[in-house]
Amino acid sequence: METTKSILSGINNPQDLKKVELDQLDQLAVEIREHIIDVISSNPGHLASSLGVVELSIALHYVFNTPYDKLIWDVGHQAYPHKILTGRRDEFKTNRKLNGLSGFPRLAESEYDAFGVGHASTSVSAALGMAVAAKIKGEVDRHHVAVIGDGAMTGGMAIEGLNNAGVSNANLLLILNDNGISIDKGGGALHQYLTNISTSKTYNKIKARLWRMLGSKNKYTTKAQLLFQSLESAIKTSILRRSNLFESLNFRYFGPDDGHNVQRLIRILNDLKDIPGPKILHIITKKGKGLNTAENDPVTYHAPGNFDKNTGKLIPKLDNALTPLKYQDVFGETLVELARKNPKVVGITPAMPTGSSMIKLIETFPERAFDVGIAEQHAVTFSAGLAAAGMKPFCAIYSTFMQRAYDQLIHDVALQKLPVVFCLDRAGLVGEDGPTHHGAFDLAYLRAIPNMVVASPLNEHDLRDLMITAEQYNDGPFAIRYPRGKGVMLDWHNQAKILQIGKGTRLTFGEDLAVLTIGPIGNTVLK
Repeated sequence: METTKSILSGINNPQDLKKVELDQLDQLAVEIREHIIDVISSNPGHLASSLGVVELSIALHYVFNTPYDKLIWDVGHQAYPHKILTGRRDEFKTNRKLNGLSGFPRLAESEYDAFGVGHASTSVSAALGMAVAAKIKGEVDRHHVAVIGDGAMTGGMAIEGLNNAGVSNANLLLILNDNGISIDKGGGALHQYLTNISTSKTYNKIKARLWRMLGSKNKYTTKAQLLFQSLESAIKTSILRRSNLFESLNFRYFGPDDGHNVQRLIRILNDLKDIPGPKILHIITKKGKGLNTAENDPVTYHAPGNFDKNTGKLIPKLDNALTPLKYQDVFGETLVELARKNPKVVGITPAMPTGSSMIKLIETFPERAFDVGIAEQHAVTFSAGLAAAGMKPFCAIYSTFMQRAYDQLIHDVALQKLPVVFCLDRAGLVGEDGPTHHGAFDLAYLRAIPNMVVASPLNEHDLRDLMITAEQYNDGPFAIRYPRGKGVMLDWHNQAKILQIGKGTRLTFGEDLAVLTIGPIGNTVLK
């Protein structure tokens, strides 16, 4: 039996991709997904997001002249197909390993990575900067494409970028990869707005009829296609409450369209190349596409760890049953305990309810727990407002993301001595996610802020005691930093204890050497 020749094995760069026949691209998408699943099943990384953008990645590199044309991915963990198509197919097995590929686009890694991306909502601003620079330099033929997905449009910085780009006349294409989810299930008014656009039965019914008349078989001229786009725009304006968020910001809006129809995406992108100014293509994709378990549970399969590449089933870790809980679980359970006793306790997280274990409070007291989307600045000032109104907010933010809200921390919280408790998850080094996600700076930048208590637990006992202490503290903000993963104690649920702020604890006795330490590193010192 003759074996079908692999298409992917012959693609070492986008120039090779452009030689592939259009009717072979669906098979190429299958092969890319198989390659990602094969590697990530035994070398854990982000999975579901990249599986959802395979066809889009093919179409973008098929149509645009990368790396001359600039392609910026936001958020960066959806860029695995992009890396595979740009000369890193064989290196992909080193993803997130020492001296291997980064889990995110990285300027120093490849000329095809136009911008380093680890945090969300940065693509519009970065792409606009590049587009304006190209305009100043007279590079009128250079295209700039930002792919924003996984809830990154909920970030305030993305809206700021849209606002600026709308009056720039820059040659900028924004692709909204709308999969209805970020790391956890999507929420907020913008999410609902996009859902309304995507599911408007009247609009989509009329659009489908127009497309069948004017372009379903690509048998009409470009002018006919543009006529369709004009009619489509008029329909959207009429049906969708005579308003469109993106068009009100001076973006030409196209979509929503099927993000898994690679040939149609190629036709659309070729048409959009000829339209000047800022424009947005809204595509609908399925996070986890091609792996049933990931499609059905995209939250778990966002970064699932080891799994069986044939069945998709997770491979359980061989942990002894008598192992410590994660710091995150101790945080989540203690927060619920505090909320039961104090009706003023509320929880806030910027799109990390599962990872931070805020999900425990969301499930127990949904009216007192808030996932505000990828919006750290808003999360901090929202917490300040809650505190100013007499509530006791616990704001759970990953240490590296707290950097994004430094001004709000100083101006809106610390200067007003508002009693917000900041629970800084993933403090310290976090391993495979690399420098964009290391919580390496919080001790330094928090110590510079007045009216602020900075604490770090030695173990899970201390974490619980610090949270109980912080709940009683009302003289200003209180930050607790703790690492990712398991602690050291089997029995963490100690009797509640209020700690004396600023007082150290002697852990061991000696005469020749004094070692001062703070936080979990003390466990290493003790050894």
